[in-house]
Amino acid sequence: MDRIFLLLASVNGFLAVALGAFGAHALRGMIENAEDGAKRAEWWSTASHYHLTHALALGLAAWMVTRDDGLAPKVAGIAFGIGVVIFSGSLYTMTITGTRWLGAITPIGGTALLIGWGALIVSAFRSG
Repeated sequence: MDRIFLLLASVNGFLAVALGAFGAHALRGMIENAEDGAKRAEWWSTASHYHLTHALALGLAAWMVTRDDGLAPKVAGIAFGIGVVIFSGSLYTMTITGTRWLGAITPIGGTALLIGWGALIVSAFRSG
């Protein structure tokens, strides 16, 4: 499981940097004339920030799997993976399409990210 989480961390780190660069350069030109262009740029920035942060969190979960054979670090890695897809994915999609209703599912991704951090807290207590 640690290898899977490490692979996910690496892929997500790569994607977060690439999408962040796309947002800082190409995307800005595409949305700057939109009525809500500034808001959409903010969504992209938030998405890429959380994406990169939680790529690192997946790496931490991979490491914790090697220290704690319980369920908690596995839950953390799975929750981080789901959270990135739903949280950052919904914000990326909202930015590109302008479809605001996706904002209703963004908090589901945020909740998954919080579950991941909570599971790491449990794992840290177990492994110490």
